[in-house]
Amino acid sequence: MQSIINRAKGDRWIWLIVILLSIWSLLAVYSATGTLAYKKGVGSEQYLIKHLVFIVGGLGLMYVSHLLDYRYYAGISKILMVITIPLLLYTLIFGNTINDASRWVTIPIINQTFQTSDMAKLALITFLARTLTRKQENIKDVKKAFLPIMASVCLIFILIALANLSTAIMLFGVSILLLIIGRISIKQIAIVCLGGMILLTAVVLLGPRRKTYISRIETFMHPEKADPDKLFQGNQSKIAVASGGLFGKGPGNSTQRNVLPHPYSDFVYALIIEEYGLVGGVLMVIIYLIFLWRCILIVTQSPKAFGALLAAGLSFSLTIQAFANMAVAVGLGPVTGVPLPLVSMGGTSILFTSVAFGIILSVSRDNDEKKAKVKTEKDKVIVGEITELA
Repeated sequence: MQSIINRAKGDRWIWLIVILLSIWSLLAVYSATGTLAYKKGVGSEQYLIKHLVFIVGGLGLMYVSHLLDYRYYAGISKILMVITIPLLLYTLIFGNTINDASRWVTIPIINQTFQTSDMAKLALITFLARTLTRKQENIKDVKKAFLPIMASVCLIFILIALANLSTAIMLFGVSILLLIIGRISIKQIAIVCLGGMILLTAVVLLGPRRKTYISRIETFMHPEKADPDKLFQGNQSKIAVASGGLFGKGPGNSTQRNVLPHPYSDFVYALIIEEYGLVGGVLMVIIYLIFLWRCILIVTQSPKAFGALLAAGLSFSLTIQAFANMAVAVGLGPVTGVPLPLVSMGGTSILFTSVAFGIILSVSRDNDEKKAKVKTEKDKVIVGEITELA
């Protein structure tokens, strides 16, 4: 055990954040699944144990991912893209349909559902980081650099957006940020944005879930005209937030968990505020901001473009997702099915989020090793100069 801890490298703050979020996740999920367990006729410990298994598995994946040299992820990204695109197509056609959305496929033997967009996010970000790094010499070349980048971004966007618009929009936004950091020209970025807007409009007006998307937008923009049933989730979440007060009702004392839909996943932040109050809600925001700050330091300190782009893309993706979830919980955005990273209950979401944390830590570990090497070389030079003077 001690050897494992000693081999854990990278930013210590990020390791601490992961541990804090994991512990808070266990407490929140155990509290939130009581009603669900009662309806299913099982003990709430069953959901806690299952969630604990995924948390431990996620920590294991993060540990292994951070030990792997981040440069290997450039090659892995190509494999992920080859797997992801057909898998997204398969999910749209043959995936499990829940709430009129085909986002999941069932893994044989273990009978566990798998949300393919989780893999797609990791695949696209790593692939973009690789492509932008490899094409730096020809970054202004339309055929060699721009078209492959635009094709990958728009293809993944449309395949995810048909079933999960919120995730697609966030991933598209992260992609644009990477293009800006990767020195793509403003004109080309504008073309990508225009293409994204055209695809977005087509999905909202013509896609298979167009009624759901339009309804959610109208409900958010004009709640006074909306059907009360469509306001139920948002209203119950606001009640949970409002009843939390300054210090909350205490862990396990939530009452809104009995009526709030998905208090263990989509609306876990509302339950956290109800049980831990405004103080708990603000602390959660601060934790994610500290994570973003540490990642920005990693990006600025990375000597290689690929490492900087990789850490930037993954950190932006996780932070934007976190704030999107929290915004929905407090009524600042339309209802979506975006989980709170490392806190919401979920299998593949936790595992792929953990891998993303591990890759960021791999970049950080490489930065630290290079700093240590430079320091050692400087110390040798100083010792040599002192010896000559003596």
